[in-house]
This record gives sequence, C-alpha cells and structure tokens, in this order.
Amino acid sequence: MTRPANAPDLLDYSRRWPLRLVLAAVGLFLYLPLLVLVVMSFNDSRQTTVWRGFSLRWYEKLAGNAELVAALGNSLLIAGLSTLLSLLLGTLAAIALWRFRFPGLGLVAAGFTLPIVVPEICMGVAMLIFFTRILPWPQDLGWPLALGPIVIAHVAFIFPFVAVVVRARLQSFNREAEEAARDLGAGPWRALVDIVLPHLKPSLIAGALLAFTLSLDDFVITFFTAGPDTITFPVKVYSMVRFGVTPEVNAISTVLLLLTVLLTAVALRVQAIAGERLAP
Repeated sequence: MTRPANAPDLLDYSRRWPLRLVLAAVGLFLYLPLLVLVVMSFNDSRQTTVWRGFSLRWYEKLAGNAELVAALGNSLLIAGLSTLLSLLLGTLAAIALWRFRFPGLGLVAAGFTLPIVVPEICMGVAMLIFFTRILPWPQDLGWPLALGPIVIAHVAFIFPFVAVVVRARLQSFNREAEEAARDLGAGPWRALVDIVLPHLKPSLIAGALLAFTLSLDDFVITFFTAGPDTITFPVKVYSMVRFGVTPEVNAISTVLLLLTVLLTAVALRVQAIAGERLAP
C-alpha cells in the first residue's frame, strides 16, 4: 500500500517538534528578562523583586528626572549623528572595496574587521589616548555639547559594521545593470544613484539599525571618551545601578525598548514597500 502524495509525514513531524522546543526555550531565555523588566516598570514597590501592585508613578517620576532625560537625549543625539556618518562612510568604503582592485586590497578589507573583533576596552583606551595626546579635548575645539569626541569614537567603532553589511549585499549585484545604464548615457553618479543604491536599500536600512543600536547602548567606549560634563544614558544607568536598580530605571529602559521596536517596525515596513515597488 502506497502513501498518498499529500499525506502528512509523521516521521517529519516527530523530527520537527524537538527543534521547535529548542527554539521556544531559546526565545524564552532571550526575551523573558525583557518581559520581566517591562512588568516591573509598572510595580508600585521600589523593590524590583517584589510585586506590590500596578502603578504609573515611576513613569511620572521619570518625566521629572531632568538628569536621566538629558542623558537619554544625549544618547539619542550621539546615536543619530553616529548613524548618519557611519552609514555614509561605511557605504562609500564598501563600494570602494567592491569596485576597485588595488595592491593590498585584502589587507585593507581585513583591516575593516579589526574594530569588530578588537575588545571594546582596547578601543576605548586607544580613543582616550588619541583625544588626550593627539587631538585636543572638546573645550579646546568648541565641540557642541562636548559630544564630538564620543561621536568620532562611535563612528570609528561602528562604521566597519555598516561596511560589512553593505559589501555583503553588493556581492549579489548584477554589474550588467550598471553597465547598461552607462551605455544608455548615465554618468557614474547617476548610475550609482539610480541603479546601485536601490539595490543596496535593504542593507542600508539594516546597517543603519545596527549602527544606531550599537551606538545607543555602548558603554565602554563612551565611558573613556566622555568629558566631565557629558553624561549618556548607559553611563547614567551604570551610576544608578551601583546603588541598586530601581523601577525608574526599568521605566526608562521600557521606553527605550519601545522606541527600538517602533523604529524596527518602521524600517521593516519601509523595506517591504520598497520591495513591492521594485517587484515586476
């Protein structure tokens, strides 16, 4: 007796459920702490380990904490500037490594991976030496809000991530499309804007999200390069955690988590719309 072609494969189901169980356990391990953080941000008790009832008072207190809000604003500003600069430098670097062939290309490409594999503590110490011995501190250059050294350090750290993501996307690009545009009269810049960049759009969105996330939650490099009057959100939270985690920290972390989820949803929606437009 033969089994119908559309009959379910019981052996396939028996092999599939352990994998699903493992995936569920991994997802629970990763996201359960975030769920606990969100729930405890609505805790009426000051102790984060004891639930005393639902309350919004920590969000009200958060709105009145000028130092914490200012630190979050500094982090968002630094992350935004670092993302824009890293996206520009990383995209240009990826295109240059993809398009041109020159002696030492492999060495240069390998050099872009150094900030990815080098420990952040080494990067932070190197940036500290750079700003104290080679480049003057922000008060000598007139950096706005004394955020310049942090932005430079973050860009040096995260733009190789963008370059790696964009270069991986370029490997699937059909050079014949760009050559056809050039044959039809498009200049190098026009061909880049109309042909290459639309193909890179998914990787640009992914690189921007990765750069923004890396800059926003970076602590080690920021700790070494921040001036005495500059406080970012991770540094502020670290100073608060030394005296104990309060629901106020959980509240602002929940706001930051919600902001990240919204940005990711918007980016995915933009990417889906762009894919629909490019589809034949």
